[in-house]
Amino acid sequence: MKIVVLKGSPRKSGNSDWLADQFIKGAAEAGHEVTEFDCSRHKVGGCLACNACGMNGPCVQKDDFAPLREELLAADAIVLATPIYYFGVSAQLKTVIDRFYSINAVIGGKKSVFIATMGNPNIQVGDSAKMMYDKMTAYLNWEDCGQIIVPGVWAAGDIQQTAYGQQAYELGRNI
Repeated sequence: MKIVVLKGSPRKSGNSDWLADQFIKGAAEAGHEVTEFDCSRHKVGGCLACNACGMNGPCVQKDDFAPLREELLAADAIVLATPIYYFGVSAQLKTVIDRFYSINAVIGGKKSVFIATMGNPNIQVGDSAKMMYDKMTAYLNWEDCGQIIVPGVWAAGDIQQTAYGQQAYELGRNI
């Protein structure tokens, strides 16, 4: 299976990145082909709403989304990994998601996973991001294969003191 992992954390080696790495490790060990795309380290502009793509064509913007577009189309599964910032996914990940518009008509039928971390210990702080993911997967006709949403991990490395790393690893192995 071809899997694309979209990492949305602007904090290098942050908690959501670490969980994504555990997922990747499990998926690779299970024989899956995994491509990582770090949304914070690539140049991707926001959707211009110009409709030149017609929801099924190349975007007029010449940036790092163009090669990612091809990876997304070829993928069997897409993983979204993000910290929760102000009740939603990171701006870097959201920018990439908004560019899905250019493949809207042809990206359906994928498997998907949602991995999110947040500093706030109240799990309900992640409800808005979870709802966005749930609505997006329904709209795109994606099969949700698992969600790991972790509250209370503020400092980089906090996640490593929890059992969530093993959960992410097992999710990668069993997707």
